Amino acid sequence: MHSIIGRTELTDSAHGTHARIDLAAISANTSVLVSAAAGTPVMAVVKSNAYGHGLVPAARAALDGGASRLGMAQVEDALTLRQAGVEAPILAWLPWRQADYDAAVLADVELGVEAPWRLALMAEAAERNGRPVRVHLEVDTGLSRGGATRDDWPQLVEAARRAQAAGHVTVTGVFSHFACADDPGHPSVAAQIDAFDDAVRYAVTSGVEPELRHLASSAALLTVPQSHYDLVRAGLALYGLSPLESGGDFGLRPAMSLRSTVAVAKRIPAGTGVMYGLTYRVPSDSTIVVVPVGYADGLPRAAGTAGVELLVAGRRHRIAGVVGMEQTVLDVGQDLPSPGEEVVLFGPGDEGELTLTELARQLDLLPAEILARIPAALPRIYES
Repeated sequence: MHSIIGRTELTDSAHGTHARIDLAAISANTSVLVSAAAGTPVMAVVKSNAYGHGLVPAARAALDGGASRLGMAQVEDALTLRQAGVEAPILAWLPWRQADYDAAVLADVELGVEAPWRLALMAEAAERNGRPVRVHLEVDTGLSRGGATRDDWPQLVEAARRAQAAGHVTVTGVFSHFACADDPGHPSVAAQIDAFDDAVRYAVTSGVEPELRHLASSAALLTVPQSHYDLVRAGLALYGLSPLESGGDFGLRPAMSLRSTVAVAKRIPAGTGVMYGLTYRVPSDSTIVVVPVGYADGLPRAAGTAGVELLVAGRRHRIAGVVGMEQTVLDVGQDLPSPGEEVVLFGPGDEGELTLTELARQLDLLPAEILARIPAALPRIYES
């Protein structure tokens, strides 16, 4: 026989499903990375809504922690920061929409560029607006994603030299991306450093001398000091997560916890199936709770079949069955949590909850992949 223990609507005093962001942790993590960079300036990477932490608050927290620049893929994000009053230098390295170039020039947003034809469009925007555009030339040193190939690099450098001589472009930087920085011993790391050195050397001897050379991500910042050059780009580590395949916390603290509340609690008899497909059956008479969180909120559907445990009222309990779009059921055994009690999906681990790194390992995912699934519309509560 099924017995309803409680049922409630979220009250004004409850936050419901939300991400709690520790801005002080982001600032402290930035300070750790600034120290590790040993005098090399740090660019805080705030792409993808600052890895789900909230673009503007996270950017400000990183600057407070000692970052001197900000970086992201999209020009739109850079313009959002400018509209919010952020004045630090900003690089958008994937400016794929021509319509963004005029706004970027006017907002003093630096742009990554990988091809002469795109550089020409940026130069035209600069000429229209009466001021030069600051660009970072991207070279492909082995990732085979963005950047000019070795064969195309001379043409990009020559186009940049001419545009700079015409007064339309200022070459602020030359940059590239590692393919295997999370495995510092991988032979590609040294090979990419050599390729980057060759590309910079060619640019300088051709009359294009950048102010900034940058190659290192969080992982290389922490483990490959010879890749620091004039600037390092810190992304995942800003948010307290190890960028290395082998782990290690480096004194970093996770900045996000994902939390919800118990919405419904009820008793069900042994053998009762739970959730779609009835793939889980309670082994004995048990209490189950319904939590208003699901894969639409960033909790992967596979967390149910993987037996992931969430923290309910200070104790871990496994997910019963699959994760739904907006609802997840937990088997809490003989515990009797009340509707409205807090559920922690992941956090820094202070209360005994899973950390994001632990959750990602259980699901064979990257921590950043889970963060990227958390929708921007999900409420975020900021703590400083």
